[in-house]
Amino acid sequence: MKLRMMTVAGLALALAGCTTTGGAGGGNAVEAKWLGKPAGGFFAAYGPPVSDTESGSSTIYSWKGGYKTRRVPAEYAKTADGKRGKLISPARTLYLSCSVQITTDSDYVIRAIRIQGDRKSGSGPSYCEEFLGDAKAQ
Repeated sequence: MKLRMMTVAGLALALAGCTTTGGAGGGNAVEAKWLGKPAGGFFAAYGPPVSDTESGSSTIYSWKGGYKTRRVPAEYAKTADGKRGKLISPARTLYLSCSVQITTDSDYVIRAIRIQGDRKSGSGPSYCEEFLGDAKAQ
């Protein structure tokens, strides 16, 4: 049991150390917005965590939310005379959500935030970056 707790603590510290070396700017919009801020602000804005695990002086929270259904219309090729041509991609429905792992220190300040489940579409931001990052509409 002690070995398991020490392994989890070591892994969490290694993960936290690797994630925060990029500075306050972070590697994506979610990190840039939330690193160094109180976790209470995150949970007040987006809801409570699903679970938490104590790891030494750190706590690791698992959070999931941002459920959204997005409908993508069908795409058609244009013919030479400007009319709708052959079907390129059919209409579809995307079921979106975001899952992150948040590591806080003993002062309840976010030291690492890692996106675990996300959907990337095209060249723009991923859904988590859109929902939790600066692209979020207030």
